[in-house]
Amino acid sequence: QDNGGLSLSGQPLSLFLLPQTLTLTLTHARRLVTCILSVSLARANGNSFAHRGELRQAKRIVVKLGSAVVTRGDECGLALGRLASVVEQVAMLQNQGREMMIVTSGAVAFGKQRLRHEILLSQSVRQALHSGQNQLKDMSVPVLEARACAAAGQSGLMALYEAMFTQYSTCTAQVLVTNLDFHDDQKRQNLNSTLQELLRMNIVPIINTNDAVVPPPEPNSDLQGVNVISIKDNDSLAARLAVEMKADLLIALSDVEGLYDSPPESDDAKLIDIFYPGDQQSITYGTKSRVGLGGMEAKVKAALWALQGGTSVVIANGTHPKVTGHVITDIVEGKKVGTFFSEVKPAGPTVEQQTEMARNSGRTLAALHPDQRGVIICHLADLLVEKKEEILAANKTDMDLAANLSSALLNRLSLSPAKLNSLAIGLRQIAVASQDSVGRVLRRTRVAHNLELEQITVPIGVLLVIFEARPDCLPQVSALAIASGNALLAKGGKEAANTNRVLHELTQEALDIHGVKEAVQLVSTREEVEDLCRLDKMIDLIIPRGSSELVRNIQRAAKSIPVLGHSEGICHIYVDSEAAIDKVIKIVRDSKCDYPAACNAMETLLVHRDILRTTLFDQIIDMLRTERVKIHAGPRFASYLTFSPSEVKSLRTEYGDLECCIEVVDSMQEAIDHIHRYGSSHTDVIVTENEDTAEQFLQQLDSACVFWNASSRFADGYRFGLGAEVGISTARIHARGPVGLEGLLTTKWVLRGDGHTAADFSEHGTLKYLHENLPVTQPQPRQMTAQRED
Repeated sequence: QDNGGLSLSGQPLSLFLLPQTLTLTLTHARRLVTCILSVSLARANGNSFAHRGELRQAKRIVVKLGSAVVTRGDECGLALGRLASVVEQVAMLQNQGREMMIVTSGAVAFGKQRLRHEILLSQSVRQALHSGQNQLKDMSVPVLEARACAAAGQSGLMALYEAMFTQYSTCTAQVLVTNLDFHDDQKRQNLNSTLQELLRMNIVPIINTNDAVVPPPEPNSDLQGVNVISIKDNDSLAARLAVEMKADLLIALSDVEGLYDSPPESDDAKLIDIFYPGDQQSITYGTKSRVGLGGMEAKVKAALWALQGGTSVVIANGTHPKVTGHVITDIVEGKKVGTFFSEVKPAGPTVEQQTEMARNSGRTLAALHPDQRGVIICHLADLLVEKKEEILAANKTDMDLAANLSSALLNRLSLSPAKLNSLAIGLRQIAVASQDSVGRVLRRTRVAHNLELEQITVPIGVLLVIFEARPDCLPQVSALAIASGNALLAKGGKEAANTNRVLHELTQEALDIHGVKEAVQLVSTREEVEDLCRLDKMIDLIIPRGSSELVRNIQRAAKSIPVLGHSEGICHIYVDSEAAIDKVIKIVRDSKCDYPAACNAMETLLVHRDILRTTLFDQIIDMLRTERVKIHAGPRFASYLTFSPSEVKSLRTEYGDLECCIEVVDSMQEAIDHIHRYGSSHTDVIVTENEDTAEQFLQQLDSACVFWNASSRFADGYRFGLGAEVGISTARIHARGPVGLEGLLTTKWVLRGDGHTAADFSEHGTLKYLHENLPVTQPQPRQMTAQRED
């Protein structure tokens, strides 16, 4: 509040609103103002950010570069490549309007390199003068005093920083400090004033302890209460400086990924994503880094001191070659990098804890008898019908909040009694199919006498299913995960938050029948999809359900986890010259108009040249117009018309609405070539009465689903009799087409022997391989019962 007008950061609020070309409802305007004010007021009151996502709001940032980041592995000289990448990121953030400060190590290492060089050069000259010989004796370098190295290295280190930042038109200034500069009020005010003025002039201050004059650090003098922190290393210096300058964020880069719950070198060490002030008693510290004065304990103490002073802190790895080039910008963008220190502890478990709970409970689920898993699924199906009023009420809340979404997204978001009944039927189909899923013997081989090998089906492990505004997806994939014995981590779109919450509660109620309630987890925290895709040690398969943009983003982000799905559903229908009129009209109408937003809806209609200007073609156009389908003309089709519809911008377009492209081809082979070039290998259809033509199309076309005289909408797990599907895959391996129960299983080999060794089958061994195929027999499933077992 300034002179009666609302302002943020000294600017009128009007400057923070959207351009006038956009229309903002009063509700949205209030939400926007509330969001901006909540972050700004929190910072104004000296509170640190509560969540990683808020780090994007950080204005003043301190970057602390540990000795291990700045120096080479031999500790004599600087790691120029890492330093250059840090400079680039800092300059980029500075040019975005942020105020950047660097607390750097490296003067001692740089000076050590210079002094060693000078000493070796001096020794070689003296030896040459005294001996008169060209051959030099072995020379040893004396132990160099650290303060002398710092004095020799400071100027060179600063000159290097200045040269690097100049490449980005960024000015720098050197500031050397000691403990006295913070403990003496006048000196502290002078330092604050100097730094404020440098930041005001858009200069990056580069700060270091004046190691040429600083006394040796006193043991156990890291922290001296709440208001004082002793500057004994660059960790404490960075923390003190960040609080003194009221920085929003302190990024401490070292040679470890972040804070672990035990020493990083131990086998069971786990990286802590978010660290809370009350958690320090539950961790064990390892040794300090290879160089520098501080260890992880010093970093944590300094971080907690800065956090208490109102500055958010992230400790991360600045030496990893794959992430160094973007680690700072990733942190500022709110990505899950390193350990984030927060004073706000969420009420529920972290996503890592959810994944661990799901995996442990999932193993118990996989060990259940098939009929027990079937009972769980049948109970969930019953709950969908019994609790439909509660589900629909939650869905109505979501629909009301999402009134500004497109019609296609609203269709996906909406639930109805008919949809719930259809879901229940599909779930019961899955329950029946689950009877012979896990543990099914695929192959039996007698390797040798009393040595038998079996290949059996087993769950994949932990599935991560990410879906947008599709709440019906949650019970479907939950049932498939239960039937296949997999643990499930479900991440739904915020548009369906209320519906997903109710459906997840019902799912856990059904799972609790056999004590495996935690096997299905709903991720409702602020986790970014990209962060979830990095949990490669916890998640075994990612299945995206949503827009092509979502799928592509996940495929790019999940570098170490397999992704099952398709990025686009560009489905074609080819109308052959020998097609029957009634079948064409029915199939095209159903494929395009039944559910235009579906991934198996027709997007391109290919017509044989011979049917142009025929009654059949006229009826197709009339039907599409009646159904209010917007037509885009392909290049060849447009050339036949005097007044054509709008020409298509791309033949590789998924409209997801009442729109389609029409293109002309000369033959069935040309239709196949067109589909291979512009399609997405999802679902493609031929309509013809010529069986030979149809069979050629079915055999030659390389798509996950290929149909003859049937709607593309049949590409669905439920319609295939799979009960439901987790998605449609256009991949070449593991699973393709609608992925149901079978696609969520893998296999393992079980070998039963009697003291056999590989040496027994060697050239001088006593046994020989038989490799006889044995008949496969399956255990008879017990009769399913719907009674609860307490």
